[in-house]
Amino acid sequence: MSTLTAPKAKQSGESALRPSASQPSAVQRAWLSRGLTQPGGKLPLFDADGQRVSPRTIQACIDQGWAEPWFANPTKPDWLVCKLTEQGRIAAQKRG
Repeated sequence: MSTLTAPKAKQSGESALRPSASQPSAVQRAWLSRGLTQPGGKLPLFDADGQRVSPRTIQACIDQGWAEPWFANPTKPDWLVCKLTEQGRIAAQKRG
């Protein structure tokens, strides 16, 4: 199983709120949008059908700055609990 990692540190002068050049895929946007109504922007570990969210989806959103690791899950340490970033809120609310 692959290990998910936090994004690399931003270069000095880069804004954490600068919009990403790319847009989330439909799957990524669906996952991100579920955090819009959750306390603290918590993103779900499971999709609407009860299936675990793909680690690739999670990592791609972290890499784009739309999500960030929130805390370690003591019950399942290999699962990454994330929350929306401000960029993620913007990306989840954009259409098209």
